[in-house]
Amino acid sequence: MKIAYLAAGAAGMYCGSCLHDNTLATALLALGEDVVLVPIYTPIRTDEADVSERRVFFGGINAYLQQKIPLFRHTPRWFDRWLDHPTLLRLLAGRGASVDPAKLGAMTVSMLSGEVGNQRKELDKLVDWLIDEVQPDVVHLSNSMMLGLARMIAKRCGPPVVCSLSGEDIFLEKLTPPHYEQARLLLRERAAEVQAFVSLNSYYADFMAEYLSVERAKIHVIPHGLKLEGHAQSQRPIPGVPLRIGYLARICEDKGLHLLVEACERLIEHYELPQIELHAAGYLGSSDRKYLQQIQKRVNQGPLVGKFRYHGELDRAGKIDFLQSLDVFSMPTVYRESKGLPLLEALANAVPAVVPQHGTFPELITDTGGGLLCQPHDAADLAAKLASLLTDLQRAKELGRVGQQAIRDRYHAQAMAKRTLSLYCDLQKRT
Repeated sequence: MKIAYLAAGAAGMYCGSCLHDNTLATALLALGEDVVLVPIYTPIRTDEADVSERRVFFGGINAYLQQKIPLFRHTPRWFDRWLDHPTLLRLLAGRGASVDPAKLGAMTVSMLSGEVGNQRKELDKLVDWLIDEVQPDVVHLSNSMMLGLARMIAKRCGPPVVCSLSGEDIFLEKLTPPHYEQARLLLRERAAEVQAFVSLNSYYADFMAEYLSVERAKIHVIPHGLKLEGHAQSQRPIPGVPLRIGYLARICEDKGLHLLVEACERLIEHYELPQIELHAAGYLGSSDRKYLQQIQKRVNQGPLVGKFRYHGELDRAGKIDFLQSLDVFSMPTVYRESKGLPLLEALANAVPAVVPQHGTFPELITDTGGGLLCQPHDAADLAAKLASLLTDLQRAKELGRVGQQAIRDRYHAQAMAKRTLSLYCDLQKRT
């Protein structure tokens, strides 16, 4: 089967959606399918072997200029190729290209408008390429922010169009009027033009069915699958070494690192525990540097002084080493998490977790048995749950073992690819 998978780049950061899309494309290729992973906006960034095309469509520079300056909506394609060059797009991303919803409302509405939006020329180029070179049997969009592409792709190319649901509501809910209302209306209109949606879990499938006003039966739940090579048993705890609590996610307020800092302070002040340390890793964007500085200032003035370390952004090997150095993992997101990939990665290394009882986390913890749930936004309850594992390391080890077995049984890349391919085949039969 010829599969065109359109994957939205994330402006140079490691992002869960890019990691998922690349892992899925790689697993489909391993099954013998003909997959073309096509970057949209910017090149994708992944910590595994990148199987995406070197060409980028709807390049971020071009799309922005066409939004702001009408002249660029009519420039020749040879000129556009210079602006869409992956090296130039990576350079822009490295300088902190804006992903602030408050600044991107008009462009978001334009992209969702598809063939009548300001980026119509880019859509024409993409569809021409799909028709002339790829000739796909199915087209898969990596998130619902790309629904504006579906109508023309289906009309001119003819294959079924599938769309993943990847936590887009977090961005959309930060749009300002009137763009928020316009975007919501367009999403509901364009969602009707897609043959099927894919969600990583039932929580987000239920939520987005209402958000997009689509039938729940149209949304198929296919859990994320990890490439399991390299993930192994954690060697913790180590006698005489402080117990390590770990956080692996983007460094930003939404992901809740500040709540974990407060919980660790409570552990030191109110619980009789061996020595503990808090270790954090993940992408830090320019707009979130002040957030990290505030955390570091708090740490340096409180009970965690000398016991907190930020490891920066990690590649795949560094990420696995980091996870295997932990005794317990936590990512106390402020918002309702839609993916939970770091939790799955922690469990793949037999590291038990404490995560908030909202979003996908209750579903994942119930299914894997790999940790505990705490009350959302409640540092005191988070501290209590962490303490219950750190004072009973045998129980913590068992939770990690059970969670790791669940990952090996059900959350691996081959299972994800087979279920996705089955969906594609079912859709083909209907057309």
